[in-house]
Amino acid sequence: MAQREQFASRLGFLLISAGCAIGLGNVWRFPYITGQYGGGAFVIMYILFLVLFSLPILAMEFAVGRGAQRGPARAYDVLEPKGSKWHMVKWMALVGNYLLMMFYTTVAGWMLAYVQKSAVGTFNGATPDQVGAVFDTLLANPGEMILWMVVVCAIGLAACAAGLQGGVERVTKIMMLALLLVMALLVIRSMTLPGAAEGIKFYLMPDFGNLLGGGLSGFGQAAYAAMGQAFFTLSLGIGSMLIFGSYIGRDHSLMGESLRIGALDTGVALMAGLIIFPACFAVGVEPGAGPGLVFVTLPNVFGQMPLGQLWCTLFFVFLSFAALSTVIAVFENIIAFSMDQWNMPRGKATLINGVLLVLLSLPCALGFNVWSGCTLPHIGDIQASEDFIVSNNLLPIGALVILLFCTRKSGWGWDNFVAEADKGTGAKYPKWARAYMTYVVPVLIIVVLIMGWVPVVTG
Repeated sequence: MAQREQFASRLGFLLISAGCAIGLGNVWRFPYITGQYGGGAFVIMYILFLVLFSLPILAMEFAVGRGAQRGPARAYDVLEPKGSKWHMVKWMALVGNYLLMMFYTTVAGWMLAYVQKSAVGTFNGATPDQVGAVFDTLLANPGEMILWMVVVCAIGLAACAAGLQGGVERVTKIMMLALLLVMALLVIRSMTLPGAAEGIKFYLMPDFGNLLGGGLSGFGQAAYAAMGQAFFTLSLGIGSMLIFGSYIGRDHSLMGESLRIGALDTGVALMAGLIIFPACFAVGVEPGAGPGLVFVTLPNVFGQMPLGQLWCTLFFVFLSFAALSTVIAVFENIIAFSMDQWNMPRGKATLINGVLLVLLSLPCALGFNVWSGCTLPHIGDIQASEDFIVSNNLLPIGALVILLFCTRKSGWGWDNFVAEADKGTGAKYPKWARAYMTYVVPVLIIVVLIMGWVPVVTG
């Protein structure tokens, strides 16, 4: 058997795992839903769900990978009791990773396009309507959409083709450290703007009246939004994290590593808010503007600042790094699946999957223009439909399978899981968590799954 590839350093593992989790959900979705649900009180609720709900499952994903020393393609085969069918979940993981990249590469392409547009001064002096027209023009141009999608794929595939240490780890470490540096510069700039204090207060000072003002229904919606964000931010359930568990040694406990990765992931999300909210309040822009906050509102915000062209460009560089870190991590998962399942050499696996990823990403790139008429009732266009399948279905179902596999005797079992998770120095998996993880968390995941379908069924 060939020696399993390993990370060159623990820092590489932490940054790559965090890079997979740190994506557009942190820096695009988190700020605008925080704005919609009232700022600081929502942030507290989100962190509570992250600690009680998401991080324990993250440790399970890592444990399955490290215990088997295999990615999703073979981990269940190695650990499952003889005669059981847990290994069938690997195909759902592969489909989930492909579907995620089928729309994520297009959205990541928007970020790169905005780096270029910001750098050449497209948004200088532009009104909100003019900024919105730039985004609409981008979506309507199939050639430009495909170009940037292919550029994203090329970057991700080039990193993976160079190997785990020489490509994925090296590129992601540089990208993540640069991301944190750029974010720090943007935070300082945004927080020192005249009038920024009100934005900081809105963001960091909890006002539970914002949560309770809508009554029980409003509080329930905010709670579900916080739970969903805490769950989806780590991309649990499709093996995106399991693969990195297979690449690490047993020097450190997995609950401790999960806490560190959760802290990095949350730290980036919180820093994104410290960029966006002070800037919005400084120029009198509504912070709960929804998904258009990044592509329409913020270029206009930066356009009103001194040296706005520079800050706008840096902001989209930061967004691009966040998106590309996820792309590289998920590409590695897909390529490693082929290597484990069919014994492909890395070069061949990269080539085959690269061609498939570009071809399968075309419908999303064309779904905003040529194929804009292709929609699902009550869900939306091709991008929204692919996102719905992954986020509202495959992620929660996959996480539930991992949870059951690690807690049921018919699977790997609690004792085997905890023995693996607790190897090494660091925080141990809490003993009181057995009943909670066995009986309570599955119900919470089912709630996430059901609530994800409510708008479709009632729409």
